[in-house]
Amino acid sequence: MSLFQIIANKVIFYFDFTKIYTKSCASIIYSQNLFFNVDPHKFHGKDIPHIKLDEKMTIEDLVNVFASSGFNGRQLGNAAKLYAKMIKENATICLTVSGALTPVGFGGIIKTLIERGFVDWIITTGANVYHEDHFAWGLPIKQGSFNVDDMKLYENEIVRIRDVYIKFYETLEAQDQVIQKMFGSDFPDKPFTTAEFCNLMGKMSKENSKHPEKSFITAAYDYDVPVYISTIKDSSLALNLAVHRLRDKTYNLDFVREIIEQAAILYHSKKSGILELGGGVPKNTAQQTGPLLDQILRRNDGGQDYIIQITDARPDTGGLSGATLQEGKSWGKVKDAHNGMVTVYADATIAFPILALYVLSNQKTRKPKRLYKKLDKMYNNLKKDYLSDPKNQKKLKKKN
Repeated sequence: MSLFQIIANKVIFYFDFTKIYTKSCASIIYSQNLFFNVDPHKFHGKDIPHIKLDEKMTIEDLVNVFASSGFNGRQLGNAAKLYAKMIKENATICLTVSGALTPVGFGGIIKTLIERGFVDWIITTGANVYHEDHFAWGLPIKQGSFNVDDMKLYENEIVRIRDVYIKFYETLEAQDQVIQKMFGSDFPDKPFTTAEFCNLMGKMSKENSKHPEKSFITAAYDYDVPVYISTIKDSSLALNLAVHRLRDKTYNLDFVREIIEQAAILYHSKKSGILELGGGVPKNTAQQTGPLLDQILRRNDGGQDYIIQITDARPDTGGLSGATLQEGKSWGKVKDAHNGMVTVYADATIAFPILALYVLSNQKTRKPKRLYKKLDKMYNNLKKDYLSDPKNQKKLKKKN
């Protein structure tokens, strides 16, 4: 069979680690930003080296080792290099954080990435924000054990997250008192977003906590990095508002405003990317910015340019956490189903420090984008653009 006949077959191949893609006009293999016209059935690709390690190796050397190997080691190496590319190209970078990453101290890594300008906005869970504040206020968190009798832990007033121990009174109740004081009667009744909620929390912790330098929430406040909580009611943050609501204090979360703000960030970005730690609601909240612009507002902007996903979730169960990044193209979440995306099947507590240290070691500090202060302007620009379309004006007139 001739090469022309092979190309004409219009067969699409997807290999999770090499991203092989064959279309009617060409076969393309993507590997570390190099493109080759190849037949995927032939023996090709880079030679795999006989890897040698020595004591003088740097994190860059280690990432190169990963990238030159196979399986998820190769994916991890490619992910680190893609993150560096996102930074070099001055892409607007969203970090999504699900799972219990702040109780294991990883908020310190996020804080450093914020300070270096490598994270421009964040979507996370209420639990991660809540537990991050323990460090700022000097509340104890300790390494424990997962092989334990939880009945006895309960008697000893110890809360467990896998092998992390948190004291019920000394930590959780103390943190609850802080949250209740922050968002009590002085908190305004007007509609708010979770970015405003976290900004105020960062301000209060910066001004009053024992160790404000030990919180990515205070760093986000300092660098005007918006921090959105995708499901605030599913966390201790919201639970602590109950004591005020029972006294008739109202909380008006403008969740529609905040999803428009998130889409407006994508709308104003020349290039945009996401670094996803885990999946869940934070993952989809970041990715749905594309469908909001394209499916709902009919703009045809095309979604994200780059996405890195670190996950341990399977794709075959149909759940969002395990959904492939390529699948997101069918929803308009990404621009290209075959380039600019890397999935690493690994524990984020292993992979994230490697990615972070790699870019910290070889990328120059970027000027902070300070998106929080620009949210109103970006929102209004998107609103103006949408309403300037005569079709959308007609829709409003019909409703009125």
